[in-house]
Amino acid sequence: MTGQAIRVLIAKPGLDGHDRGAKVIARALRDAGMEVIYTGLRQTPEMIAEAALQEDVDVVGLSILSGAHLALVPRIREQMRANGLDDVPLVVGGIIPDADRAELEAMGVRGVFGPGTSTETIVEHIRGLVATGRATPDE
Repeated sequence: MTGQAIRVLIAKPGLDGHDRGAKVIARALRDAGMEVIYTGLRQTPEMIAEAALQEDVDVVGLSILSGAHLALVPRIREQMRANGLDDVPLVVGGIIPDADRAELEAMGVRGVFGPGTSTETIVEHIRGLVATGRATPDE
């Protein structure tokens, strides 16, 4: 890294109207020296991918509490690919059943964080993703 702050987009896809967790994570990332772009509630996959492109982010983080993660993540990955963002890691936090973790990882998600995950764990994970420059585990 050249000393520039890590840029992270935090997005709330779908119809979920609860954003307290996303705001807590955004603040923790800012406190850790990262630059955070928070898109707000009810973002479409297209809006998220476009914001990631326009903001030239290093990581995209999704906060999903609605249970729609298996439907939303593939659409967001598809839109990110369409925008040439294959190399940008995608992480997901929220109410994610353990049984869905492997499927999300198979879709290219580089981190899954459930309730109770410490903000320090998330900060270090994002730093690690950016340091290795790996968007997918296959690289």
